[in-house]
Amino acid sequence: MEKQHKKFNHKTLGTLVVITAALLFGAVAGAQNAAAAEAGVAAESVAARDARMTWWREARFGMFIHFGLYAIPGRGEWVQWNEQIPVGEYAKLADQFTLTNFNANAWVEAAKSAGMKYTVLTARHHDGFCLFDDPGNNFTTVNTAAHRDVVKEYVAAVRQAGLHVGLYYSPLDWRFPGFVMPDLQRQNAEAMRDQYHRQMKELLSNYGGVDVVWFDGGEQDWLDFGADWRSGGDRVKRPADKHYHGGFSWQHDRVYSLLRQLQPNVIINGRADMPADFRSREGDGALGDFDNQQPWELCTTLAGTWGYQPNQKPKSLKDCIQLLAKVAGRDGNLLLNVGPAPDGKIDPAQVARLREIGDWLGRYGSSIYGTRGGPFLPGDYGTATFRDKTIYLHILNWPGEKLTMPAIAAKVVRATAMTGGTVTVFQTDHNLELSMTSVSRNDVDTVIALELDRPANALTPLEVKLASNSPGAR
Repeated sequence: MEKQHKKFNHKTLGTLVVITAALLFGAVAGAQNAAAAEAGVAAESVAARDARMTWWREARFGMFIHFGLYAIPGRGEWVQWNEQIPVGEYAKLADQFTLTNFNANAWVEAAKSAGMKYTVLTARHHDGFCLFDDPGNNFTTVNTAAHRDVVKEYVAAVRQAGLHVGLYYSPLDWRFPGFVMPDLQRQNAEAMRDQYHRQMKELLSNYGGVDVVWFDGGEQDWLDFGADWRSGGDRVKRPADKHYHGGFSWQHDRVYSLLRQLQPNVIINGRADMPADFRSREGDGALGDFDNQQPWELCTTLAGTWGYQPNQKPKSLKDCIQLLAKVAGRDGNLLLNVGPAPDGKIDPAQVARLREIGDWLGRYGSSIYGTRGGPFLPGDYGTATFRDKTIYLHILNWPGEKLTMPAIAAKVVRATAMTGGTVTVFQTDHNLELSMTSVSRNDVDTVIALELDRPANALTPLEVKLASNSPGAR
């Protein structure tokens, strides 16, 4: 700000002192509130956090829903950016987004039929179009052709079905050049930030209890998609170990305080530089390693891109079940995405696949829901989960006639082939040997329950190495 020189009389000076004192008091109070919020986080006991996370840990499986104006062109949720569609031209899509036959209950029915326990809807994606009411912004489903609050209808349907409510929100907005040039366009970036804070308050205040807030694109280091501007106009990608060092801040601490104040039990992912309850892994290729210390979730698509693309073939049932088993065996959750068409309908082929997944979980869900990953670590054989005194082996690859697992410090009192057939277990101090006839093995996932004489959570996670000379090993 430019300095302004004025003449002050004693009355003006006295007023200035009062105002200054008030501002200082406000700043100190704000700092104390922020410190108190951080102290509250630090003071949360492990038991309290575990209690808050219990339902999410036990759920294991949820539905991601990417829905917005991008469904109309049908070329994915990044169509505006990828094709550099001018903001004004893209905004005209709202005139076609009438949602005449939209029914949020159909989404929830599809999720429930799949055995999913929670859902996450894109309340606002990077294009800035809101599926909820925002008095400070006309670019919403409420103020355009649809004249409907999609988030309100969605939340009501999810709650009525007994599932948990999740909302995705992107602080970044492609309509604001301040995201791409946060320092040169500081005022614009701050306007984007003001929108973010205002809209989060709307979502947290007006829709009842929210179970999950799923941020995307809100990290400080993601400004301009992880790049810096240099002299001469060069745009340089920041190395992984280099951080944004400009003067703009999202002020996420204020939003975090608001989250904890308005929705104290909400669960937050790790994409907005605030204390996170779980981390996000994105895409099939990000499955990653076993991790039972930091809660995490793999999000990926059932078919095509995140946003609607017509005639996209969904993953096979086998791929879906094996992915779910691999995620649960690594001690994570799976958030499987659908991208509804412009009228809000999920492609029938995808709905059919979701039902098939639900049928499988109806029979073998005890090996997924409420379990933890381990104690056998994921390997070429497949994965393992456990609950109480039972280990569930998800065998995706049989190395020949027998499967040899490492020895465990517990006695197997009974073994059951949940997917059919008979399994024989031979246990020694050196290993655990399982065998089944080839005709009894399940091509999708042979699930075997091993009941122990003690709780499985007392067992140390064990690496499983298949013999390289076993037929079928890889």
